[in-house]
Amino acid sequence: MNNSHDAEANRRKEKVALVSILVSALLTIAKAIAGFSTGSLALLSDAANSLLDVGATTLTWLAVREAHKPADDQHHYGHGKFESMSALAETAFLFLLSGVVAFEGIRRLSSGAHYVEPSWTAGGILAVAIAVDAWRWWTLKKVARETNSEALEADALHFSTDLINSIFVLIALGLAALGYQAADALIAIGVSVYIAFAGFGLARRTIANLLDTAPKGLAERVQAVADSVPGVASVGRVRVRPAGSIVMGEVEVDVSRTLPLERVSAIRDRVAQAIALDLPRSEFTVTASPVQLDSETIQERINLIAHKNHLPVHHVTVQNVNGRLSISLDLEIDGRTKLGHAHIAATRLEDALREEFGSDTEVETHIEPLEIDPLVGQDASDDILSLVKAALSVWAADTHDIHDIHQVRVRETSCGYVVNYHCRADPLLDIAHVHAEVDALERLLRQEIPHIARVVGHAEPARLEA
Repeated sequence: MNNSHDAEANRRKEKVALVSILVSALLTIAKAIAGFSTGSLALLSDAANSLLDVGATTLTWLAVREAHKPADDQHHYGHGKFESMSALAETAFLFLLSGVVAFEGIRRLSSGAHYVEPSWTAGGILAVAIAVDAWRWWTLKKVARETNSEALEADALHFSTDLINSIFVLIALGLAALGYQAADALIAIGVSVYIAFAGFGLARRTIANLLDTAPKGLAERVQAVADSVPGVASVGRVRVRPAGSIVMGEVEVDVSRTLPLERVSAIRDRVAQAIALDLPRSEFTVTASPVQLDSETIQERINLIAHKNHLPVHHVTVQNVNGRLSISLDLEIDGRTKLGHAHIAATRLEDALREEFGSDTEVETHIEPLEIDPLVGQDASDDILSLVKAALSVWAADTHDIHDIHQVRVRETSCGYVVNYHCRADPLLDIAHVHAEVDALERLLRQEIPHIARVVGHAEPARLEA
């Protein structure tokens, strides 16, 4: 999330809530004066509503200030729920107001005490109140939508009821001036019913947020975003919950178990970035679980098991002999390790392979010494280098497919000579054929120069003639 953008959004929420407090206080005083002067229950109920607005908007302002505080030791998921608590408190104010107004309206109708004395002053105050409430409702709704603030949305709904209430009160005063005195109490009762319904709708949404009810369709949206990231085999559980003006959640994705840890970490980061791009005001924790995919080859499974046992292997050969799986491989173990310990490691790997592929699987391991420490060496003499170059050129001609021997280097070590060279071959030849030819060249070179410990031949594709 963008910290500067969030800070600006928080300042806007606090500012609009503070302005709302001041306006509510002024309207309360004006409506109360007009209500007592006219004796209108509808107007007095409107003044009482504005008085409650002062308390509600003050609570909203305090909740907004508290909600954007970062997570701490007591609130690991932040303070966003303060907005939900503020919205719930406002619904309580709405229900209280609705009950008081309805009770007084019914009492006046039953007793016949419903004389109202309309005045132009009261009408003017109501007209101003209607304009102010319309402006407040539009402003709060706009900011609430832009910042995803539950508290400001509750305030906006509250002021929409004020707007409608003031309109009906103005109608009631007009009807009273025409001689319909009972209209004041009847409209007050009708407004109380409307306020109760509005409060019920707000309470239902707020309680859903407090109970961590996932926004409809959001989990499916997050799942689709995560599933589109390359490397994700499938998306497991997705959990989403609202937290004030942001959405928080957890996403579990499945990745191939053959991937290295760095690759798995990169996939997890890309999923989090994709979700943040699609839902800017969100915080999601992404976990990746390695699973076996149907597309895994036997070779990949063997390499994975060897890697888990921290044993390097090469020259892996897999056969199917009369319906029985046969695996043979070269196992590299520190050359200083005693045979007994090396055999234990080889047995451990063989047992792990049988557990993976079945107890009747035939497994054979060839133990090779692995040089753990770098060999200390130096460039061989010019005579040895010339001898190796000449031998490579002669024997390469006998292979027919290997040619253009170049970049020959010979190093003298305590274990013998280490030879590195480059050569070229037809780019249309397959790897297996080229590898066999390079191996043949190595064997011939070793026959010529017995003290060679290691030969590394790097084959490059020859340029095709046009």
